[in-house]
Amino acid sequence: MEIGIDSFASAMYGDNNTLSSVDAMEQLLQRIEFADQCGLDVFGIGEHHKKEFLDSATAVILSAAAARTKNIRLASAVTVLSAADPVRVYQSFATLDLISKGRAEIVVGRGSAIEAYPLFGFDLKDYDALFKEKLELLLQVRDNEFINWYGKFRPALNNQPVYPRALQEKMPVWLGVGGTPESFIRAGSLGLPLMVAVIGGQTHRFRPLIDLYREAGEAAGFKPHELKVGLHSPGYVSNTTEKAVEEYYPGYAELWTKLGYERGWPPVTKGKFDGLIDDLGVLIVGSPERAAEKILRHSEALGGVERFTFQMDNAGLTHSQLMNAIELIGTKLIPLIRKG
Repeated sequence: MEIGIDSFASAMYGDNNTLSSVDAMEQLLQRIEFADQCGLDVFGIGEHHKKEFLDSATAVILSAAAARTKNIRLASAVTVLSAADPVRVYQSFATLDLISKGRAEIVVGRGSAIEAYPLFGFDLKDYDALFKEKLELLLQVRDNEFINWYGKFRPALNNQPVYPRALQEKMPVWLGVGGTPESFIRAGSLGLPLMVAVIGGQTHRFRPLIDLYREAGEAAGFKPHELKVGLHSPGYVSNTTEKAVEEYYPGYAELWTKLGYERGWPPVTKGKFDGLIDDLGVLIVGSPERAAEKILRHSEALGGVERFTFQMDNAGLTHSQLMNAIELIGTKLIPLIRKG
């Protein structure tokens, strides 16, 4: 199993949230560089268009990281494809692939945060139609140098070449999904690796949806080993489980209570949080031993997971705490995962 980190390039932490954007970006690049040195497999950068995040130009951040790293794979987490031009997305990540010497990946999705749609002039009523059409075009561009294509939301392409070409013959395109059955079936039918974002509740409840993915993939003629499953969850690793909870809970409660106010969810309570960090809950918060045990349990419950990524830098944690977590993941958690 591959282990990595996803970041939203949060600028919300620091003493009284006074960290400058310049310092926050430099610290993020330091963390990616350190994750590479510690042996993590992948680092992903999300896409948001909000004041508290610095990740609106994902490929630019990843390209800066590519110049400072050697082995770690660099991915989006996720690219909001519905509000983007698939040709430009491919060009950006193909360029990243060249800079990184073949380490680029794209995770595409419709986006749970919707600020990109009005920003780039798209109508939310076209939420699914936009994604379906643009995913089709992105895959065509990835697989073909010359494109013949016609759709509703973009001008046609008539034998138009797209450059540069990625170093990887087939640059990985993962489909990022939430809880919509159609999305799991779509990924399976296309034979795309699946990245499941589980942010609440109990992880094992996603097993029926992942079964749909695998069934759709096999029905479309793909072999089981081609149907990779990744899991993205909030979490944090510290030296002990008690310390991890003490450091993680205050920022997590603040963030998710704020999000809940915006989206109609109830506020976070300690009791609710305790349920999320128990054996079946989604949050991977604890010592390396506790975290590894829980990741392996989740993998077994879902029928096998090929990649797990922590999302941990938007819970008010400091740079030093995050660097310590990366070191623990690389030196202690990953060896435990490899042992199984």
